[in-house]
Amino acid sequence: MRSLLLILLCLLGTVSFSQPKQPDWAKLQDETIKHFQAILKINSSVATGYEAPVVEYLKSVLDKEGIPTKVFSNDPKRPNLVARIKGNGNKKPVLLMAHTDVVSVDTTKWIHPPFSATREGGYVYARGAVDDKDNVVAALMVMLQLKRLNIALDRDVIFLAEAGEESNTKVGIDFMVKEHWADIEAEFCFAEGGGVTRKEGKILYAAVSTTEKVPNGVKLVARGTAGHGSVPLQDNAIVHLSQAIAKIAAWQTPMRLNETTRTFFTRLAAISAPADAARYMAVVNGKDADKAQEYFAAKEPRMHSTLRTSISPNIFKGGYLSNVIPSEAEATLDIRALPDEDMPSLLAEMKRVINDSQIEIVTNTRNLRPTARPSRLDTDAFKIAEGAIKKIYNTVTLPTMPTGATDMAFLREKGIECYGIGPMTDVEDGPKGFGAHSDQERILEESLHKFVQFNWEVIFNLAKSN
Repeated sequence: MRSLLLILLCLLGTVSFSQPKQPDWAKLQDETIKHFQAILKINSSVATGYEAPVVEYLKSVLDKEGIPTKVFSNDPKRPNLVARIKGNGNKKPVLLMAHTDVVSVDTTKWIHPPFSATREGGYVYARGAVDDKDNVVAALMVMLQLKRLNIALDRDVIFLAEAGEESNTKVGIDFMVKEHWADIEAEFCFAEGGGVTRKEGKILYAAVSTTEKVPNGVKLVARGTAGHGSVPLQDNAIVHLSQAIAKIAAWQTPMRLNETTRTFFTRLAAISAPADAARYMAVVNGKDADKAQEYFAAKEPRMHSTLRTSISPNIFKGGYLSNVIPSEAEATLDIRALPDEDMPSLLAEMKRVINDSQIEIVTNTRNLRPTARPSRLDTDAFKIAEGAIKKIYNTVTLPTMPTGATDMAFLREKGIECYGIGPMTDVEDGPKGFGAHSDQERILEESLHKFVQFNWEVIFNLAKSN
């Protein structure tokens, strides 16, 4: 009996000893806020084009902890930082990616200075609070805890703090993929592009993006006879361009679902009110889909855009004097194509819809990100993310296809399975003018801390040694 007890105690001790330590999140909150405020106070906006101070700060923190770092740049003011914690190599690496630049600001719109990182009422106010320095600090905290707790890893964990996401991918992800691929190559990547949606204090769902639409810039150029404004002409370039835009606006490109959007609408229907659920399932099943699409176009334009390649005329140029008929006018169209869109065929159909020999379609005016297949939903990474969402937020996961674009497109093109994540935000914040690229930005401190824990749950469970 004594021998059995000794054996049992030894086994229990071995099991207890083999369990990896977990961070003390309550004790880490002050440190998280400290690092978050420090990088938010650095003006790394598009207007400055200067991310170097953020990289210098991150490097100093990582170096102090003994975490190896490398800095790469083709513009010294706009460097990219790569930190890596080595695993045993049994599995391919996982990459945490976040960008250090932020969009510009109109300081007159802010209740607190945009680079003050002011804490008030449970929020932190600053440009970059939700785009994308929340991801930067979350990745930093994960790296620090992996190192401090000496977690045994089956795969390397890489942190890429990249430049230029908001304005110039040539100094950031495009440069890193072309010139330093070996330093960031991974099986999985987590970056911006998702988030947890809350309404009236209640969490509705969490979105994990698995694909995205592809931006394509197209110009319509109309040419006609120049003349005196007192003599109207039938080939007036502005008239023909206006008619072409009206035709494009009335044209509804075909609805098409992929694995991500089909799953998105199906899961969203399961948690929605009956009327909304019926519309979501209508586009999945194809029954009464036209009525549902009409509703989306009027009431939920983001859903309408999710279903198709979208076209939005956003810039119109023509004429210079009120009494002169110009010989040329042009409009810029923002096309956000579905990942599998056949652009030559789409443009050929656009030409047919316009049906005007005075209109020329000029392509490739803006295409900053490549086309790539959607990331799979059956990977360990996606399943672990779903589990972490359930644990931290106790809600359902919706795979999504953002209508915007991220730098994950470059990685997906290279074969990395990429997943967009983000912190908890309130539906009510948007109409109040708070959000990514909005007049102001803020994040709940509670949301930031939960997001750090979520990142840890994902990376720890995906990379730890079994």
